[in-house]
Amino acid sequence: MNTPDFHAIAARFDTQEVTAIALMGSFARNDAGAFSDVDIVRFHRRTDTRQVESATYFIYGALVVVSDVVPSQVEDWFTKPEQATTYIAGLRSARALSDEDDYFRAIQARAHQFVWDEAMQQKANAYASSQMVGWIEEVHKGLEGLRRCDNGRLINARHGLSWGLTEVMRVQKGILISGDNSSYLAVTAALGERSEWVRLSRKSFAIDGDVSLPDQVRAGLKLYVLTVEQLAEVFKPEERSLIKETVNRINVEL
Repeated sequence: MNTPDFHAIAARFDTQEVTAIALMGSFARNDAGAFSDVDIVRFHRRTDTRQVESATYFIYGALVVVSDVVPSQVEDWFTKPEQATTYIAGLRSARALSDEDDYFRAIQARAHQFVWDEAMQQKANAYASSQMVGWIEEVHKGLEGLRRCDNGRLINARHGLSWGLTEVMRVQKGILISGDNSSYLAVTAALGERSEWVRLSRKSFAIDGDVSLPDQVRAGLKLYVLTVEQLAEVFKPEERSLIKETVNRINVEL
């Protein structure tokens, strides 16, 4: 595999508004494969509320994804648990391709100094509580899908009862991932490969063999119940009753 010329790629996207450009992802970690994309992040000094915008290109035969980031978004990476678990590790391994006034260097130094403290844990607990309420709709889709043998509902339910619950655990446990591809493995390693949570999770993803869609959803519903049991102490009082009633409905139906 030919390594792309990252500096030449970055030069194509350098403008007066950009104060730093960094290479992130698998190429920055030196574990890229033949079909890995080149993750280029452009940092802007201006302050606004715009969300990350991405554009995709083929350059020198490589798939290049360019994202724009503003200071408010960088701050979110360090103050919101769902953002911190997603970006901090990636920042630590990133490579600056251009860096006016050491702007990115300061961000990367902050990432290396980042500590998951009690204040962040409290935010993570609140996030987990809200997400478990948010996935109640998928629980109901799963239960109704099983009742009707409705694959449409089951497919929708499966996402929340697999990836959704994985994200809940990743954030609540403060698991910093190096990239999207490592997310699931990082969570299962932290929870224990032989744990009941991982066993049900693997079944909900149909990792270990031919598992029917209904059985994937049934495993996901049981995984919801187990996740509630493991995180019972972190739920907000105003959300606990909703979560508890959801567990009761799962237990009655299964």
